[in-house]
Amino acid sequence: MRTSPVLALVAAIPFTLAATKGFNYGSSGNDQAAFEGEFNSAKNLVGTSGFTSARLYTMIQDGTTNTPISAIPAAINTGTSLLLGLWASAGDAQFANELAALQSAISQYGTAFTDLVVGISVGSEDVYRTTAIGIENNAGVGVGPSTIIDYIGQVRSLIAGTAAEGKPVGHVDTYNTWTNSSQNALIAASDFLGVDAYPYYETTKANSIDNANATFWDDYEVTVAASQGKPVWITETGWPVSGPTSNEAVPSVANAQTYYDEVGCHAFGSDINTWWYTLQDSYSVPSFGVVGQGTPPPTTPLYSLTC
Repeated sequence: MRTSPVLALVAAIPFTLAATKGFNYGSSGNDQAAFEGEFNSAKNLVGTSGFTSARLYTMIQDGTTNTPISAIPAAINTGTSLLLGLWASAGDAQFANELAALQSAISQYGTAFTDLVVGISVGSEDVYRTTAIGIENNAGVGVGPSTIIDYIGQVRSLIAGTAAEGKPVGHVDTYNTWTNSSQNALIAASDFLGVDAYPYYETTKANSIDNANATFWDDYEVTVAASQGKPVWITETGWPVSGPTSNEAVPSVANAQTYYDEVGCHAFGSDINTWWYTLQDSYSVPSFGVVGQGTPPPTTPLYSLTC
């Protein structure tokens, strides 16, 4: 197994809590009580601490036009920091609703909300979904970098003069999207780059768990090299506990443990803002859940989260 320069560097860094450490959270079907249950479970996971941040994909509460997502009051009540997300692949009219929800949230909750904001992500894997790989994988509707750049500008204009002014505004995409030179203008327009990287899905590589550690840090390294000096945050990664084999990648609790030990603990210890995928993934195939089924999610993980 080849060790990348970034992996060697990260391995030498003393283990301290990452600047931000949390999970990704979906919006479908969740009300404030559900979000509070998830956030409290994450904070109280047995054998670990510091999972006190939430990455969101939309500003809009499920089932509404542009009401702010109820994860916001849940975060205020639980002291959970937020990487906000605005869905950017549904057209200009829908993005206007995302902006309206963000503006309403700032007005309604003020600094109790904005003090928790780590950053604002305009979109998630939107450009990837327009690439040949994204189309081949039926990833869904996406938009090009020029649209994301325009939307980033709209967000900066909206937060100017508000309690959210100065919050980092960037974009989340796959590592192999960021490394394409066609994204240089988008990188220049972003305050940070969020990188999503899953060796489990990298079926054109030798992607067994034995290679996953080096593969992930190679992905991170090439993103950093392309980042124009912008901070690179780990916005999604993980290993499934169950599901189908993906080339050489075998889902299992044991392999998820290995991946967490080798990738997660190094990321947390290197002061990289990191949102793991994911706290709970009930009934999904493959399932990346750190905990099993239950409402609220159980606090005993399926594998050790101690670093």
